[in-house]
Amino acid sequence: MYDWFINTGIRVIVIIVIAVILYLIFKKLVPRSIKRFVFHRMEGELESEINKRADTLSSILVTAIGIIILIIAVFTILPEFGINITTLVAGLGVGSLAIAFAAQSLIKDVINGFFILFEDQYRIGDVVNIAGIGGAVEEIGLRRTILRDLDGHVHSIPNGKIEVSTNLTRKYSRVNLNISVGYGENLEKVITIINKICQEMVNDQKWKDDFISTPTVLRVDNLGDSGIEIKILGDTKPSRQWDIMGELRLRIKNTFDHEGIEIPWPHTKVYFGNSISEISKN
Repeated sequence: MYDWFINTGIRVIVIIVIAVILYLIFKKLVPRSIKRFVFHRMEGELESEINKRADTLSSILVTAIGIIILIIAVFTILPEFGINITTLVAGLGVGSLAIAFAAQSLIKDVINGFFILFEDQYRIGDVVNIAGIGGAVEEIGLRRTILRDLDGHVHSIPNGKIEVSTNLTRKYSRVNLNISVGYGENLEKVITIINKICQEMVNDQKWKDDFISTPTVLRVDNLGDSGIEIKILGDTKPSRQWDIMGELRLRIKNTFDHEGIEIPWPHTKVYFGNSISEISKN
C-alpha cells in the first residue's frame, strides 16, 4: 500500500490538484475576459443588458471548460490504475453509433442550445415565454433552460422543446395598458387627466429612471359592453413595465375617484316601459 501511494497515489493527487487549480483559475479569469469582450461588442447598450449577456456566456464557458478539464484529468489518471486508454477509446468508437441513436433527444437539446446562445435569444435574468411556460431565466445550458415563475416554481425545459421563444425584457420593455371609463364621461378631459398622471410619474424621483419614454394615451381602443377602453403606451427599462403599470393603475384610480370619473363594471340595463333599472353582474 505504501509503495502504491509513493509510486502512483502521489501522481494521482498531483493530477487532481492541478485540475482543480486550473478550473479555479479559469473560473476567475473567464468572466472578466467575457465581460470586457461583451462590453466592447455591445457598446452603447444598457449596462444591465451587457451584464446579462456576459453572465450567460460566462456560465456556459466555465461549465464547458470544467467538463474538458475533468475529461483530461480522468484520462490522465486511468493509466495510473493500469487501464489501457487506447483500448478504451477504441471500444467507445465501436459503441458510438449505438450511443448516438440512443441519445438523439440529447443531441437535439445541445444543438438547439447552441443556437439559442449563438443567436442571443435570451439571457440570464430575462423574462421569457418558452415551451408554453413563462418566467425569469435563472440558468441557460446547452441541454436545458431553467425558469422560475411568479409562484416561485422552477421549470427545467429541454432546449430541444423550445421552438418559439418570446423575450419580454430584451433591450426595453413597454407599458401597454387599457383603462375603461363610463360612456357618460368627457373623453377629452379623461385623456388629459391620464396624460398628466403619466407625466407626473415620469417626473417623480422614485420612478423617473425606470422610463425610456413618457407613457401617453395612444387612442380610444374599444367601445366595450360596459365602458370605453383607452390605451396607454410607453417604453420602460427592461422588466420595469409591471411595477410601473401597477403604480399607474393606483394613481389613475385615486385621481378618477377624486374627479368623479366612473370606472365601469359589468352591468345590464333593464327597461320596464318608461322606467330603467340596472342590475350589476357580480
